[in-house]
Amino acid sequence: MRVFKFGGASVKNAEGVKNLASVLSQVGHEKTLVIVSAMGKTTNALEVVIKNYFDHKQELQSAIQDVKKFHNQILLDLFDNTQHPVFKSVSSIFEDLDYFLSKNKSPDYNFVYDQVIGYGELVSTTIVSAYLNDSGLKNQWLDVREYIKTDDYYRRANVDWEQTLSNIKQNFDTSVLNITQGFLGSDANNFTTTLGREGSDYTAAIFAYCLNAESVTIWKDVPGVLNADPRYFENAQLLHTISYREAIELAFYGASVIHPKTLQPLQQKEIPLHVKSFLNPKNAGTCVGKGSGLEPNIPCYIVKKDQVLVSLSSLDFSYIVEENISEIFKLLHLYKMKVDVIQNSAISFSVCFENSYNNLERLLQHLKAKFKVTAYENVSLYTVRHYNEQAVASIEKGKKLLLKQLTQETIQIVTK
Repeated sequence: MRVFKFGGASVKNAEGVKNLASVLSQVGHEKTLVIVSAMGKTTNALEVVIKNYFDHKQELQSAIQDVKKFHNQILLDLFDNTQHPVFKSVSSIFEDLDYFLSKNKSPDYNFVYDQVIGYGELVSTTIVSAYLNDSGLKNQWLDVREYIKTDDYYRRANVDWEQTLSNIKQNFDTSVLNITQGFLGSDANNFTTTLGREGSDYTAAIFAYCLNAESVTIWKDVPGVLNADPRYFENAQLLHTISYREAIELAFYGASVIHPKTLQPLQQKEIPLHVKSFLNPKNAGTCVGKGSGLEPNIPCYIVKKDQVLVSLSSLDFSYIVEENISEIFKLLHLYKMKVDVIQNSAISFSVCFENSYNNLERLLQHLKAKFKVTAYENVSLYTVRHYNEQAVASIEKGKKLLLKQLTQETIQIVTK
């Protein structure tokens, strides 16, 4: 078995879907599982639907119509006959979305988020599967929620590996081309869950692990894994090979090409991960696998925007010790803050994190009961692996430095 994952950029329009079929024709599609993300910016559009559902009810239908029109145009561009069964299939999926939004009684934002956001993947895979069938690439459409089971930690669910492995071993047909969704799972009550943003890569790794796949390929709009995000850094270079260890380090610090959870199941079974361009599918791209280090061995730049830096000090100038730090981390966990950097001295403690659950104000009020608190919002966290003086200078130039921390291999800088 091979596992292929195509992201939203690869299926952002009808030409993208046609190109996906072309890629499969060029590289082969026998005994292959294809995992597809939501089309283009659909996830962002569905986030607007969710926001309007809670905060702007009068704009809800307009936001839903935007999503429907976007997909309907892709259908019209791909299928000549509007009587094609795929039109009814997609319409039925959107009817399910409308039904949920009209009948839901839960006020839990995270629960509602996961029930709504997954419709992007359900629609995209339905369209891709139908087009491939019409193109002679016969395939089986699967609902990933029947295979990947998780807990009910909505928006960042944890996989129930035992149940998932059992489901895939018993119900997955390895002899055919299969199409399924990335990013999604379901809990014990069969409610939809999600694996975190960019979780489609993780989906690929879960299936690869359970199927003992020979490889995973992530198809991107870049030549492979670059040493920097070209949106923020000039002259980004292609990395030809990366060891699992190095890739896990890069993922941990936030490299956007590979999801942080993706590499661990692959490393356990030494399944190679290829990152290739869907525009040039025959090019080698990047291979992540067993081996040493990085080729070429150059600085790797990672930036995370919209972070929060909180600096704490004791009210009475007493030491910040284990008891204080333990309490701080309990609060960070309670308010679901994903910590990226910590730094402490005798009487101060600084932490940089993502406020993805919008609990910052509640956290700060809790902290202010025991500490003097300074918070900086909308800061940027730069991480450079294998840094040199030139790399550090390029990051610091023209910015206000709030925190700087370095080890032998890695430097992290928080700027405003």
